[in-house]
Amino acid sequence: MEITIEPSWKQVLQEEFEMKYFQELIDFVKNEYAVNTCFPPSENIFSAFDHAPFEKVKVVMIGQDPYHGPNQAHGLCFSVGKETKIPPSLKNIFQEIKTDTGAEIPTNGNLNRWAEQGVLMLNATLTVRAHEAGSHQNKGWEKFTDAVIQKLSDEREGLVFMLWGGPAKKKGRKIDASRHLILSSGHPSPLAANRGFWFGNKHFSKANDYLKENGKIPIVW
Repeated sequence: MEITIEPSWKQVLQEEFEMKYFQELIDFVKNEYAVNTCFPPSENIFSAFDHAPFEKVKVVMIGQDPYHGPNQAHGLCFSVGKETKIPPSLKNIFQEIKTDTGAEIPTNGNLNRWAEQGVLMLNATLTVRAHEAGSHQNKGWEKFTDAVIQKLSDEREGLVFMLWGGPAKKKGRKIDASRHLILSSGHPSPLAANRGFWFGNKHFSKANDYLKENGKIPIVW
């Protein structure tokens, strides 16, 4: 099956694309998009990869499901279109960045600018049916994104992995901590953040300090 994805990722993941589970997953996704409203738009399903080529990835953020409301998901976890209201979790991310680094809070929630600096914003599941959270879970996406994380852990050096909340921590449990920096905390959602599990984690300055120590250009958050 021919998958349209950034060339370096296509090469790295070619064996995965040829596996039976992935072909079944794509058949499922094609059918879902044909008969239901699904997000993100089909051309943006692999957008996280298209913006951050394999060799240019410096930071990996792991989300869970794409947003399932109209005009929200566009292929990058936590990110929304420029005209879309900033979701609560992203508001808390921006607030922590301001407290941690002094950067001003942006006027919109489009995070393409991070992706283009080498931040891979990867959801565990890359598609979802409209207004039905989790509707495309356990169809194969999790196995695929596990393989992505494993490739990065095994074949790259000096990456920063940001694991926020229980599902992300579980998904990142096989990352090689001797080769990479793993930053874990509660999720930025109001439920966790307001109970003291998010604010003050200083993940953004810690990530940049590590990148600089490893001879890499820090991220402009």
